[in-house]
Amino acid sequence: MIRAATLLASGRWDRAREIDTIELPHDGRHRRRIAMRGAKDTVFLLDLSEAAQLKDGDGLQLENGQIVRVIAAREPLLEIAGDSHLLSRVAWHLGNRHVPAQILPHAVRIAPDHVLEEMLKNLGAEVAHIEAAFDPEAGAYAPQGRAHGHDHHHDCRDGDRSHDHR
Repeated sequence: MIRAATLLASGRWDRAREIDTIELPHDGRHRRRIAMRGAKDTVFLLDLSEAAQLKDGDGLQLENGQIVRVIAAREPLLEIAGDSHLLSRVAWHLGNRHVPAQILPHAVRIAPDHVLEEMLKNLGAEVAHIEAAFDPEAGAYAPQGRAHGHDHHHDCRDGDRSHDHR
């Protein structure tokens, strides 16, 4: 099986070398090593040296130099809207619960959760059910543009009190 051991950032590779695409939801885009099949049946082994968050438009370079483009799949999301003060409050509440969130200029997107949806509505936010690609913010401790959720080296459960939530 041909290997893909190089991840090329979106916009930094030659689209003429693209031979296939692979569409993945957010929770399927944090990968290191897995067998994959593209939309045109290109079968390959993703074999990165470390786990990475695959972003929409990234390229997975095969050993032969050809590239499979990553597509962020559309998935059910909650889109939260309100004025800037309300969205700041929403972001604080979601961050306090370590909820992966995509921050847009005038909205915040999260995965569907009926408990959070009710909390957000009680805060006065407008909450809409949509389908879109989900690309939540990287953690503050993560390398720029390549994180996945909450950084495991700074997780509250490992006893690091510098990240306490009291």
